[in-house]
Amino acid sequence: LLLFFFQACTGIENIDEAITLLEQNNWDLVAAINGVIPQENGILQSEYGGETLHGPAYGPASHSTAASSTPSSSSAFRHVVPSRQIVERQPRMLDFRVEYRDRNVDVVLEDSSTVGDIKHILENELQIPASKMLLKGWKTGDVDDSTVLKTLHLPKNNSLYVLTPDLPPPSSSHSGALQESLNQNFMLIVTHREVQREYNLNFSGSSTIQEVKRNVYDLTSIPVRHQLWEGWPPSATDDSMTLAVSGLTFPCHRLTVGRRSSPVQTREQSEEQCTDVHMVSDSDGDDFEDATEFGVDDGEMFGVASSALRKSPMMPENAENEGDALLQFTAEFSSRYGDCHPVYFIGSLEAAFQEAFYGKARDRKLLAIYLHHDESVLTNVFCSQMLCAESIVSYLSQNFITWAWDMTKEANRARFLTMCTRHFGSVVAQTIRTQKTDQFPLFLIIMGKRSSNEVLNVIQGNTTVDELMMRLMAAMEIFSAQQQEDIKDEDEREARENVKREQDEAYRISLEADRAKREAQEREMAEQFRLEQIRKEQEEEREAIRLSLEQSLPPEPKEESTESVSKLRIRTPSGEFFERRFLASSKLQVVFDFVASKGYPWEEYKLLGTFPRRDVTQLDPNKTLLEVKLYPQETLFLEAKE
Repeated sequence: LLLFFFQACTGIENIDEAITLLEQNNWDLVAAINGVIPQENGILQSEYGGETLHGPAYGPASHSTAASSTPSSSSAFRHVVPSRQIVERQPRMLDFRVEYRDRNVDVVLEDSSTVGDIKHILENELQIPASKMLLKGWKTGDVDDSTVLKTLHLPKNNSLYVLTPDLPPPSSSHSGALQESLNQNFMLIVTHREVQREYNLNFSGSSTIQEVKRNVYDLTSIPVRHQLWEGWPPSATDDSMTLAVSGLTFPCHRLTVGRRSSPVQTREQSEEQCTDVHMVSDSDGDDFEDATEFGVDDGEMFGVASSALRKSPMMPENAENEGDALLQFTAEFSSRYGDCHPVYFIGSLEAAFQEAFYGKARDRKLLAIYLHHDESVLTNVFCSQMLCAESIVSYLSQNFITWAWDMTKEANRARFLTMCTRHFGSVVAQTIRTQKTDQFPLFLIIMGKRSSNEVLNVIQGNTTVDELMMRLMAAMEIFSAQQQEDIKDEDEREARENVKREQDEAYRISLEADRAKREAQEREMAEQFRLEQIRKEQEEEREAIRLSLEQSLPPEPKEESTESVSKLRIRTPSGEFFERRFLASSKLQVVFDFVASKGYPWEEYKLLGTFPRRDVTQLDPNKTLLEVKLYPQETLFLEAKE
């Protein structure tokens, strides 16, 4: 779909040429179109306020806002191409965990990538040629390197494994040699071409090429992206490769570094590349060569960068709880840059939204999201000189809820992009995704709307304290205007609710007498029902006890029994008689249980003997009938207790 729109807008009929241009711009449709069509014809439209920005400088209307337009999407940015509406498909990210022998490699790709793209990534990670790999674990049938991932209909999380039948298994001697190389120290003699100066640098074999380049940046002030090297072995194709496997000559290797030539940009061009209040910048940050324009000399910059490389990460990778990750971020930020810094909200991004946007209109604030990146050359200057400036800290604490995230680790970066897509839309997420490392850190200013969250501003790291304060104040002006409307709507709503409450109170008073009378009748009926229910429950309880006692009685002995038998005749208060035989050895309690099973519990009735007259219920129930002289026969009568 992107290819179709690109050809339609540019008139390029050659498919291969169109694909090449899109790939050069990371499949960013607007950037690719603006690269082909003259920039004065390119159009970038911001959804906020309905403004249209033309060309690289966007003309005099670049900071204007049309108040009549209303945003209709959760995203604050939208790209528009003249006379054509472009619907950008949200890329679907797929996570792969690839197992190879004793290693696991995590790969994150868009579903538009191919199986071959996975192999190329694994080739750099595992140092195995892609042609030697067999990638297994697919749920479908035949899969080759040209197969597009989205045609396989894969879930988000996938597990694969690599087989290398053409490669011999690693021997213990090879592993030992590799471990020995990792422990060796390499002497790198680096010549700075422009100043004709040599640096003798010692690195362990486990250090990466990227670490060498960063250290050289500290010494020469040449950013990594501008370094032009000579002397690296042909096998050193990836900056993440360790020196032990890069093919360097041991123990000493010579390298030469110089500054890559680039056109000098004017101040106006540099300002055009910065992000405005309603515009996402396409700048790659190349105009920010060093920190001298902020008043930081090379020695200070070198000291900060060197110490940052030795410090622990700002945020743990794959942290389960966002609050715990933010606690470590705040502690590490304080240890690096001091205690004078913005108060970061501790909790999830959703909780930060709740705190900033969903209280009363008078209590709402803007949300500032700070995106940190340790590998950016701008980070230390931005944090120490701007973000920790007392004026910025004070303004943020009064008007903003500040939330932070570390984008250095790929897993944390992917996690934030997922959150960004969910809360702000795919356009904003794609804008952040395409930001290069040296354009970080980023500062996102978010305003809560009734049905969406709007990104007011994306501030890049190549800014000054005054410019940062200006942008914060500009965002605050927009927010204040919206807040006043919200306060007015809230006051009107509360007034309507007060009128409704008064009407409801009057209606309640008018019905109170009838309700009280009806409730009194209901209480009387409920009391009668309760008493009746208690009576039934008591009767049921007595009946249950009676049946239980009746079932627990020992069987009545027969007349011809060889054991001593006592025959008792009991007269009830109504004049009825009932008789039963008991073993003379039975306890008196058995007689009490028998009487109770007939409906005369001994708690309510007493059992009296005739000659002599005595209260049998006062006797010890554990004695036998023979012991209490109820043998061989006796007549007893029941009498209700007073």
